Amino acid sequence: MPVPLRRTWVALILCCALLAGTAACGRDDKTSTKKTPAAASPSPSTSAERQKFAKSRFVANAGLAAGATYQWIVKPWRAGTFKKGADGRKVALVKAGLAGAFAYNRLKAAQKNAQGDPTLTKALAPLTAGIESLKNLPAKLRGGDTDAMGAFEDTINQVKSAGASAGAPVKDQVPSSSDLSKG
Repeated sequence: MPVPLRRTWVALILCCALLAGTAACGRDDKTSTKKTPAAASPSPSTSAERQKFAKSRFVANAGLAAGATYQWIVKPWRAGTFKKGADGRKVALVKAGLAGAFAYNRLKAAQKNAQGDPTLTKALAPLTAGIESLKNLPAKLRGGDTDAMGAFEDTINQVKSAGASAGAPVKDQVPSSSDLSKG
C-alpha cells in the first residue's frame, strides 16, 4: 500500500474508534432510574492556583505601570521636556498626566494582586503610602516640582524590587497610547 493511502486508512480507523468509544460512554435514560442532581456551581481554584495567578497578574500590572512611567514620565523629564518654554511641553504634560493616572491604576491593581500571595503581601506592605502619595503627581507636575519625578521613579523601583524579592521579577512593558486613554 502506498504511504498516503495507508495514512488515510489509519486516520479513518482511529476516527471510527473514537466515535464508537464516545457513543459507548453515553448514558441511556431508559435504563437508568437514578436521577443525578444538576451540576453544582464551579468551585473556586485552589490556593496554590490563586497564588500563581496573583503573581502573574502582579507582574503584568506592575510591568505596565513601570513601562508607562518610564516611557512618558521619566524619559521626558530627563530630557527637560517639562521645563517652561520647552518644545512639546503641553503634549508631554498631557501624556505624563495620562501615564501617571494609568500607572497609579495599574499599581493599585498590582497591590490587590499581591494580596492573593502571602510573600508579595509582605513585600508590598511598606509601599502602600508611596502608592497613595502618587495621587498628587499631576498637580506637582503642573507646578514644576522636579522632586515629584524622583519620588515617582523611586516608588516604581521599590515595587520592582519588592516583586523581585518575592520571586516575581517585574520588567517594563510599555503600553500603547490608546491603553493610556482607556485607563
